[in-house]
Amino acid sequence: MCKILLITPPLTQLNTPYPATMQLLGFLRSKHIEAQQADLSIELIEALFTKANITAIFEHVARLKLSKQHRIISQQADFYIRTIEPVMQFLSGRDHSLATRFSNRAFWPVTKRLPADEDLEWAFGTLGNYDRATHLCTLFLKDLCDLIQKNIDSHFELIRYAESLCMYLSDFEPLQKELEKPLTFIDTLLLAIFEKKIETYHPEFVGFTVPFPGNLYSAMRCAQWLKANHPSIKTIMGGGYVNTELRQLNDTGIFNFIDYLVFDDGELPLFRLLTGGALVRTLYCDTEKNIVREQFDSAVNFKFSDIGTPDYDGLLTNNYLNLIELTNPMHALWSNGRWNKMTLAHGCYWAKCVFCDGTLDYIRRFEKAPVEMLVDRMEILMQQTGISGFHFVDEAAPPVILRKLAEEILKRKLTVTYWTNIRFEKSFTAELCYLLAQSGCIAVSGGLEVASPRILELINKGITIETARECMKNLSDNGIMTHAYLMYGFPTQTARETIESLEVVRSLFASNYLHSAFWHRYAMTIHSPSGQTPEIVGARAEQSTYNSFANNEIPFSTPNPIDLDFYGEALRKACFNYMQGAGLDLDVKTWFTK
Repeated sequence: MCKILLITPPLTQLNTPYPATMQLLGFLRSKHIEAQQADLSIELIEALFTKANITAIFEHVARLKLSKQHRIISQQADFYIRTIEPVMQFLSGRDHSLATRFSNRAFWPVTKRLPADEDLEWAFGTLGNYDRATHLCTLFLKDLCDLIQKNIDSHFELIRYAESLCMYLSDFEPLQKELEKPLTFIDTLLLAIFEKKIETYHPEFVGFTVPFPGNLYSAMRCAQWLKANHPSIKTIMGGGYVNTELRQLNDTGIFNFIDYLVFDDGELPLFRLLTGGALVRTLYCDTEKNIVREQFDSAVNFKFSDIGTPDYDGLLTNNYLNLIELTNPMHALWSNGRWNKMTLAHGCYWAKCVFCDGTLDYIRRFEKAPVEMLVDRMEILMQQTGISGFHFVDEAAPPVILRKLAEEILKRKLTVTYWTNIRFEKSFTAELCYLLAQSGCIAVSGGLEVASPRILELINKGITIETARECMKNLSDNGIMTHAYLMYGFPTQTARETIESLEVVRSLFASNYLHSAFWHRYAMTIHSPSGQTPEIVGARAEQSTYNSFANNEIPFSTPNPIDLDFYGEALRKACFNYMQGAGLDLDVKTWFTK
């Protein structure tokens, strides 16, 4: 029996555990609270992709009217059935001997995803068998996922579940109606796994971390099952989705499934709940069906230096999958390889960008820990997991901390590999980048955002294109890959500025200073300065009242709007080609022709 079972509900990344439950487990155990954890995301995928279940899926779709694409896959059912378990063995690192066979294009059925030989040779050369095999196996799984989504369960995707349902939930009713429907094939698999966890641990509480909309539905399915079968077990939900979307909640529907919602850093709210202390940053529904907000605006927290070391206990036997969908080596880091996840500092040391959720604790409160303690934690995790690779998941790792971290790693003569998020600022000199590379840094990601001088100043990014270019050059010259987060559709951004921003990005790729990038459409959120005072960026909010359930993105208008669908697709196509080394000699205006 344990006090609390911490659950990561499906679906999140499959190559390494999502860090929330590991951090909470390490903290709770440091306070002598009996806690366990489970990653239902990877366990669901392991249960789904077996010979028996893939056989059942093909038997079901054989009775359906299929699209041409899925008829082709169905005709190859025997291949998929006999190959699925070897593919899972290979992707989880349990059978490397399959690499040579799986890297052969002729081994695979011809589907719309199967790349041409010349594309494979361009991406992997003639000796890159392992990564080439991983890429082809990933495409094999993606074909199966498409088949399942279109014909078995419309909510299913490889790294998210019912995201489209939960993305914009102004009230709880659509989710409630979905939960009233019969269980899907995927739901049944999920609940069978969850039931075994409950039978094994007999927890008093179950805590669900819901970082994204694509985790909400599965968390609610599990909570629904608990209320029907073990009503005495109390349910708790927190995480990024709760923190950003449910702060203005006045719809009580969710409390039919969840007893407590906890906000911001979960250590103190959980500790108080589990030890009978005064509740903090916690919502619940009383017997009169009123939502009670206990110390909701409290800024009290455990110190960042006191939250302990993440604990992987309960996850080490999971067979996480290495996946490569895009062949760009920087882009593949997110899905390929097992990484120990840690945070170097709490919050953002800049915290002034007008588009960012700077009013929330996870951004606003910047707090450091001694570097010696951070490297101690790294050594503990290396010993526990047997893995020396780290992804530091900071909002933006401070250069001063990275310098001290690199010096401490070198002082201890550790051989590690790491990557992190940064701001592309002038502090990343050639000398610092050399030091980072020597200590094991292989890649960084950071926000270049709009790549337009006027808009960079408007959003208060605190960098210029020139300093960002110099920063990227210093990193690249020292063998550190760079990824840029890019934004389009910011209020008052013109078509010309959008095209010019692509030219900036093209030149960075062409110079080999930038190796990967992703454009996202600007979203005005209620927790950002631009959302709270839209006029400072030349916009007008089109919604003045809160939704009863989820509130985050605000509809807005701006003078002289441009066709964002058109420009967004052009930017996406150009960037995709740049990441493959193609189209760099084309005039950027070429991408914007109708």
